[in-house]
Amino acid sequence: MEVIVHGGAGSPPDEPADRQATLDEAAATGAAANDATDAVVEAVRVLESDPAFNAGVGAAIQSDGIARTDAGLMTDDRAAGAACSMPGVEHAVDVARAVKERTPHVLVAGVHAVDLAESVGVETGVDLLTGATRERWAGEDPPDSVDTAEHLAFVNDRFGRDAGPAPRGADDRDHDTVGAVARDGDRVAAATSTGGRWCALAGRVGDVPQVGSGFYATRAGGASATGAGEDIARVTLARRAVDHLERGRTAADAAELAIEEFEDLTGSTAGVIVVGNDGGRGSAYNSDAMQTSAASGE
Repeated sequence: MEVIVHGGAGSPPDEPADRQATLDEAAATGAAANDATDAVVEAVRVLESDPAFNAGVGAAIQSDGIARTDAGLMTDDRAAGAACSMPGVEHAVDVARAVKERTPHVLVAGVHAVDLAESVGVETGVDLLTGATRERWAGEDPPDSVDTAEHLAFVNDRFGRDAGPAPRGADDRDHDTVGAVARDGDRVAAATSTGGRWCALAGRVGDVPQVGSGFYATRAGGASATGAGEDIARVTLARRAVDHLERGRTAADAAELAIEEFEDLTGSTAGVIVVGNDGGRGSAYNSDAMQTSAASGE
């Protein structure tokens, strides 16, 4: 088993050692799993439970004051599942797995995704807000109505752009999406989970649960992306990395090439982790930092 995990691409974290310890735990947990799918799910679950990351507990708050989670999972046979816009769901990756394995669909959203989570035994109604996120939200002066125009004005001011690519480095602290890629024998899996972007419009969904953008896997290998979600989705970053694997590139080269192309096309920031079907691992980013960890198991 070969596993690599990431904790998001953005600014250098305040407590990198603590975050690195959690990433190391996640990678080791994944490497001890039974197969590639279990590996990425179990690794991501560790990260979703740590409020230092923007996934699960510690999720960002949207314009209506609610935190919502998204996740996606794909295996090398192109089977995929994703779930998005879920309030009160800490382990979004478990819901993505349920969509993949228990439904004929690829993506389930909103309250219906929460209903699905509850029906398959995934805990719902979890308080995803930390003391830090509550304190930060209290200083935002959010809209006190449901008027969409007011929310748009708030979002366009706080989210950091009205149109076009986000400026380099903007809102990097909110890019702490988590992800994992694993290879076990000839099987590959990739998973990504997020709490979204700070002060996004209520119901906004970024790249993470979109196949080919936040996550992707084929027989050639798998990838998990993190960073400026709208820009990642515009260039389908995870698929771009796997495409390079299919052209015969190593995992390290595939990651580097994908990020180079991403920056050329968008001028924005992101990171990606990659595992090839030969077990090779790679990572690349053009933000100020991206913490990763890798582990091997029997």
